[in-house]
Amino acid sequence: MRLILHWLVTALALVVAALLVPGIRVEGGGIVAVLVTAAVLGLVNAFVRPMLRFLACGCILLTLGLFLLVINGITLWLAAYISHDLLGVGFVVSGFWPAFWGAIVVSVVSFLFSALAGRDDWERR
Repeated sequence: MRLILHWLVTALALVVAALLVPGIRVEGGGIVAVLVTAAVLGLVNAFVRPMLRFLACGCILLTLGLFLLVINGITLWLAAYISHDLLGVGFVVSGFWPAFWGAIVVSVVSFLFSALAGRDDWERR
């Protein structure tokens, strides 16, 4: 149940990012594109993001953690590429800067929704 809730929160955050950030758009199948991209983003965060963090640990330490924002942008950009170009759904991120700002929006919206929903309630179920 927790996995499905997290997936839906990520999908909601992607919708908010598409509404707020120029350069991020949802084409064609709307809700399907967002749900597929949320699933792909979850997989990219589970498998690729740890490798990026390991490879960039020097930059992360040097920038006092701010380079993690760049890594978040890269993972969103990669998830959008996989969704749009490889899977054929219509979630498009048109460059690094939209991905960077979109990743910030996704992180903030996910955090806020988790805080409002009470993450502890999710953990107990």
